[in-house]
Amino acid sequence: MNARNQRPDPPRGGATYRSGAYTGLLPWQVRERRFTPAGLGRRGLNPDDVYAFLDRVAADMAAVYAALAESRRETVRIKAGLRRWQTDQARARNERDEVQ
Repeated sequence: MNARNQRPDPPRGGATYRSGAYTGLLPWQVRERRFTPAGLGRRGLNPDDVYAFLDRVAADMAAVYAALAESRRETVRIKAGLRRWQTDQARARNERDEVQ
């Protein structure tokens, strides 16, 4: 099986590690991307160019989905903390009301 067709292992710890020089794709870059025609005697686009671009798009999409999952985990954590805080505040208020 081709390495291109295999599903990559998910990053450990939810982080995606890249070079600091790597810049993610922006929507306009995807829309405006043009590929070189295939070599003499072939029709279509150069497959290596297309596959390299698809690999880059897939990597950026994976990073976006990982960031989205992390954001959702953080939202759950913050909501749970807020609920605990609200419960503690209500309990403290009830205790003050009972003392008076």
